[in-house]
Amino acid sequence: MKDILSPFKVLSDENRVRIILMLKIRPLCVCEIHEVLNIALSTISAHLKLMKNAGMVEDAKDGRWVIYDLVRGKSFIDGLIDNLENELRDDPVVKNDRAKISKITREICSSKFQSA
Repeated sequence: MKDILSPFKVLSDENRVRIILMLKIRPLCVCEIHEVLNIALSTISAHLKLMKNAGMVEDAKDGRWVIYDLVRGKSFIDGLIDNLENELRDDPVVKNDRAKISKITREICSSKFQSA
């Protein structure tokens, strides 16, 4: 039962839903997620940890970055995310997130952290 209920817990928070929908577009590092959500890095990490524990997100090291992506191939979770994306397709927040994602890169956002 935990495998079925955990994704619902993940999807019960607006910022986690936004992260999931951003990861549907492409894999992201924490600094890219931060650039869009503008919430504390520790909060983003806590969200990602919960999503990873629910089997929805995976991470991989790429040089100095840890890159997060959706776990694909779990039909139940894939279906939830697809339905969520369809329902929120015209949502202004989601549209804004997608526009921001298309303009940022790891290099751009990480340089902001280094110069701060």
